[in-house]
Amino acid sequence: MTDRPPITPGERFSDIDQWDAHRITPPHIWATLGYQRLSWEPGATTIAWDATEDYCFPSAGGPIVQGGLVTALLDASMGGACWSVLDKDQAFLTADLRVEFLRSAHVGRLVANGWVVRRTRRVVFCAAEMVDEAGVVLANSRCTQVVLAASGRAGRYEQAPDDGTPPEDARG
Repeated sequence: MTDRPPITPGERFSDIDQWDAHRITPPHIWATLGYQRLSWEPGATTIAWDATEDYCFPSAGGPIVQGGLVTALLDASMGGACWSVLDKDQAFLTADLRVEFLRSAHVGRLVANGWVVRRTRRVVFCAAEMVDEAGVVLANSRCTQVVLAASGRAGRYEQAPDDGTPPEDARG
């Protein structure tokens, strides 16, 4: 990850405080699980999570963190990296997400490093790697993020109707 070419930050890079403010109160996954941002730079972010036995299933070798939670941590790190290269009128949606589970994740601090591999006008390709407290690589991931207008089909900033259906701009 240290040999990456420099990435140009988007306007959203300077909005980290505003972005983080949306995650302060539950039920947001960051607040619920207790994710912590360790670093933030143009095109990259590092996120830590202290996995407890509550998020594991039992095995003969001890509790193993459920794979969906490993995926969520990797996805959050790539999402943050992608966010840092967007402008204020842009949002993104994940078009593709792949995870390779190399070793079992156990109770303890897990750290995901996510970075932008390449950015085009309409697509951001990202990658991530998750390690345990000893620095052992447990999983890696790649994703394709589609760049959309923040107020358009992404529907991120539109209010949902009172009846619980998705906003008009979020329907496929």
